[in-house]
Amino acid sequence: MRIAGAGRTDAGVHATGQVISFRAASALDGQALGRGVNALLPEDIAVGAVEQADERFHARFSATSRTYEYRVRNAPARAPLERLRELHLPGTLDVAAMREAAQHLLGRHDFAAFAAGESGERTVRRVGLAQDGAVVRFEIEADAFLRGMVRGIMGTLLWVGRGKIGPGRFGEILAEQDRSLAGPSAAAKGLCLVAVEYGESGYRGHGASDPEDLHAEGE
Repeated sequence: MRIAGAGRTDAGVHATGQVISFRAASALDGQALGRGVNALLPEDIAVGAVEQADERFHARFSATSRTYEYRVRNAPARAPLERLRELHLPGTLDVAAMREAAQHLLGRHDFAAFAAGESGERTVRRVGLAQDGAVVRFEIEADAFLRGMVRGIMGTLLWVGRGKIGPGRFGEILAEQDRSLAGPSAAAKGLCLVAVEYGESGYRGHGASDPEDLHAEGE
């Protein structure tokens, strides 16, 4: 059986809202098929739901948007139980400056400055950045993403948070479309694909955050 995923992730990146599509000649309903597959999967992956789709549906090409979240634990002490889901940074971050810089991402741009490979234009529909106790969460929704794009963005936002560059310089780096000017890619473990949308009848991953909690801004 061949399966198609809504998106690919780098090694070490997580997904709580991944979607796959496949064709199957089975008499089992979705609930029974999901139980059977989960019985065979390793412990680090599970099927949340199985639904019958239109013949034309494709997990990747039918998607209208994807949402990623990046988590940073900004505290002197690390959290061992969250070590695989968060980047630990003990130094103080200027979250307000990071939030201001992130607004430059909204709209349609060539994100070559943050991509690990080919350049290309993408439309960012929403960004949000908030701090909940020691955890800083960055969320971004776009029609599609370039390879390594979110990790490149986050690495450069961390430059802003540490005071290495200002929010205005972040916007200039985006416009200059030169990867060598941006920050290093943030660690893969802090990144998670949380939602994939398919228009009005879409699917949204269970790990997606409430946009209002992230001070979301739209186009």
